[in-house]
Amino acid sequence: MDKSYHVRKNEDIEKIIKRKDTVGDAYFVVYKLDQPAIPHLRFAISVPKKYGNAVERNLMRRRIREIVAHTELKPNYDYFIVVKPNAAPLTFAEIRADLYKLFARAKII
Repeated sequence: MDKSYHVRKNEDIEKIIKRKDTVGDAYFVVYKLDQPAIPHLRFAISVPKKYGNAVERNLMRRRIREIVAHTELKPNYDYFIVVKPNAAPLTFAEIRADLYKLFARAKII
């Protein structure tokens, strides 16, 4: 995905979190914020240090980016995906299934 699809600034992420439009489970939390001025979706991913070492955290980020790239999410939204530490043993298929379930609960797919 192009870098224009990423939320980079801390103040943008804080806006998404303050809106408190969220769904979550034992492994992930998905925040969303309506942004009508932006013609496409943007997202950010947070993987805490408690999750594992840098290699494991980067692998999780790459997996989530791949899932978001191949999912038809609603445009004009900013998304912030937080990974919880107990998501470490999940396989790619389990991560995808869990995120799809959360996206459906949030009504964004």
